[in-house]
Amino acid sequence: MSSVENVRVPARSLRQTAAHGRETITVGGLPIAVLDRADAARMMLRAAREHPRGDRPLAYTSANGEVLAHCDRDDAIAALFAEADQIVADGQSLVLASRLLCRVSLPERVATTDLFHDAARLAETGGERFYMFGATPHHVEKAVDVARAAYPQLDVVGFSHGYLEGEALFAKLAQIDALAPDVLWLGLGVPLEQRFMREHGHRLPNVGMIKTSGGLFDHLAGKTRRAPLVLQHMSLEWLWRMMQEPRRLAGRYLATNPRALLAMLRRSA
Repeated sequence: MSSVENVRVPARSLRQTAAHGRETITVGGLPIAVLDRADAARMMLRAAREHPRGDRPLAYTSANGEVLAHCDRDDAIAALFAEADQIVADGQSLVLASRLLCRVSLPERVATTDLFHDAARLAETGGERFYMFGATPHHVEKAVDVARAAYPQLDVVGFSHGYLEGEALFAKLAQIDALAPDVLWLGLGVPLEQRFMREHGHRLPNVGMIKTSGGLFDHLAGKTRRAPLVLQHMSLEWLWRMMQEPRRLAGRYLATNPRALLAMLRRSA
């Protein structure tokens, strides 16, 4: 176990995870749920289905190296993640760090692009209802078409692109709340998703859960491709993404990767 320096442990996350009967470990300063993908999907749908309506929806999110770097650098972003009810490891680097630095190892990476398919298969038989919000109009519509084709019994009650604001956004949120999905998949990216949950969660009392989704809809729509499995297991998916979009991502990863590594070395237990 590493010596831990200034570990940030979001108290609300620890309370909520304990309530769901799941353990957390600290990786890079964030409390990460010790779950494999199958358990994460089952737990997510059960929690969404059973969450009492009339209050804010549950807030489930994920962390990778870039998230750790943002939280380490910016207390405001760290505070947003502190409000989540659950954080899972959407980054192989967190899994590797847990094996070296933490009292318990994470069983595997819980990537949202994989978790969606696990949850969709379960929801086909369980009847949980999805809404998909984010990305461009073209890509979110295509993502929904792909999901419905792959999972014909899945109930996707609606979808919307993520470029709404002001009264148009409020009207859309009222529409989503009237549809009362169990899971609202939110694909806006970090930290917009976390700000959305803080600022608009109270407008969705009939939604069971908001699950942050990052670039999920772009993946489903075929705009971006996953890295080969060998690169995923080596914690090099960031390199694959940078090769696809070098101008946009090279500077970002050169800045965030070293900071994430230091955060994991200093703030894991």
